[in-house]
Amino acid sequence: MSNAERLAALHAEMTAWRHDIHAHPELGFNESRTADLVARKLESFGLEVQRGVGRTGVVGTLRAGWGKRSVGLRADMDALPIAEANAFAHRSQSDGVMHACGHDGHTAMLLGAARHLAETRRFSGIVHFIFQPAEEGLGGARAMVDDGLFERFPCDTIFGMHNRPNLALGRFAVRAGPMMAGGAFFDIGVTGKGAHGARPEVGVDAALAAAQIAVSLQSIVSRNVPPVETAVLSVTRIHAGDAYNVIPQTAALGGTVRAFSKDVMALVEGAMRRVAQRTAEAFGASAEVDFRVLFAPTVNDEAEAEFAARICTELVGADNVDREPPLIMASEDFSFMLERVPGCYVNIGNGVGAGACEVHNPGYDFNDAALPLGAAFFARLVETRLPA
Repeated sequence: MSNAERLAALHAEMTAWRHDIHAHPELGFNESRTADLVARKLESFGLEVQRGVGRTGVVGTLRAGWGKRSVGLRADMDALPIAEANAFAHRSQSDGVMHACGHDGHTAMLLGAARHLAETRRFSGIVHFIFQPAEEGLGGARAMVDDGLFERFPCDTIFGMHNRPNLALGRFAVRAGPMMAGGAFFDIGVTGKGAHGARPEVGVDAALAAAQIAVSLQSIVSRNVPPVETAVLSVTRIHAGDAYNVIPQTAALGGTVRAFSKDVMALVEGAMRRVAQRTAEAFGASAEVDFRVLFAPTVNDEAEAEFAARICTELVGADNVDREPPLIMASEDFSFMLERVPGCYVNIGNGVGAGACEVHNPGYDFNDAALPLGAAFFARLVETRLPA
């Protein structure tokens, strides 16, 4: 039986796993049920299983033949704090939490690949199936790395995959070099001197200083970042005061920064601290900046990206593999694994047209039709990289 036939036969089972996970979503570092489901499935396939890696992560190891080379395959497991708007049978059973990014599908695809490879063992070497917690801004990849992921489960190379809405089913997108932006969150606290709203001359208006900081921050990308680079700085929240007749003593701003290189991210951080502090001082106030880099830029190794693209081409043909997809300003913490081990992050089509809802939307759902193809990518990648 061919890979395609074998994985097509697993389609219904992968769909059932995916629906179960979708119906029982869990937020980052709370994926106890999901991690247990994954671990039990891997154990039933005959893999060595380690639980609790990076708190709630799971790693399954499969060995075949006499080869010593190793490949890591990664999927994310966490959901988002979003109330689901869908009405289908497998909708979320947890109020205010849903799989709005497709991590349920990523997990099911990797489980399908693990079962297929465990049954066929048409490779020689070691495969580590890495099921990561807390991808959605909580640092799950970094937690696994800090917990000794690559010391305990050495990988010569590593691969991950994410679905892409509005990329047709049966298509892949693979890009060498920078693919997704690094991401940071920031908070700026402004302190002035509170006063009556009718007597601003005796106070220092923190709200006014915060408003001017928000405006001035917009000059950083346009006047500090080289035009050939790309960066985004967005102030997404401002809060000051609680009464109509009180000049607030404090104000707070928050937002996000995205960039495709660490150097640009550091440049933006330095400029932000300077602008916030000196703008506040110009109004007689002070400002403190908390700048937190949550995601490194996702940078694919050129050789591994070429290898992944060849696998995609083998599966769906060259016309269905986009080798130069647009850069993505969103961030992905698989980047921290790619900083340690050369590898590649691939996009798989989740469908176009009706129902092709974007991720992080209450109406999103992973497209089950993509499950066999995603599993086939992981399986064929292993069989090619670790030939028997």
